[in-house]
Amino acid sequence: MDQQLTTGKAALIYGGLLGACTLVFSLMLYFLDMHYQQSTMQTVVSIGLMIGFTVWGMVAFRQSNDGYISLSEALKVGMGVSLISGIIGIATSLLVTEVLDPTTMEKAMDLAFEKVRIDNPELTEEQISASREMQERFSTPVIRSTFIIIWTLFIGFIISLIAGLVVKKSQPE
Repeated sequence: MDQQLTTGKAALIYGGLLGACTLVFSLMLYFLDMHYQQSTMQTVVSIGLMIGFTVWGMVAFRQSNDGYISLSEALKVGMGVSLISGIIGIATSLLVTEVLDPTTMEKAMDLAFEKVRIDNPELTEEQISASREMQERFSTPVIRSTFIIIWTLFIGFIISLIAGLVVKKSQPE
């Protein structure tokens, strides 16, 4: 019996695969002591993985459904992949920042504020201190987790919309 892949099942499979790759990538960065640096290359790799797994999930769904996928189905698959990977990403982030290296956020802020000092020598220590205090208030696990899921769903929607427009193929009437 040939089973058709549902949008939910595709989202679960490819979101889980993306989440697993995100976990491996994050652990690699942790072991290389690069997990707090937030470089452009890390962002590019993360978005590249997201694009790849989202498109892969859409194409798999289309192949499983006689070569057809509507834009709404593509969006469902893409947003599902984003949601599942976002949840795994939150768990990964909490593992790294709260268990493996509880000083991650402090290291990241030290690095960021050192760059601020260099780039903006006119700022006073009081201004930098006030900014850092504000940043620390927004660095709690709950707020970070909320931002992770919002960011993942936002980027996921954009990727899903563009990829959905590319891979969609309507059934003839």
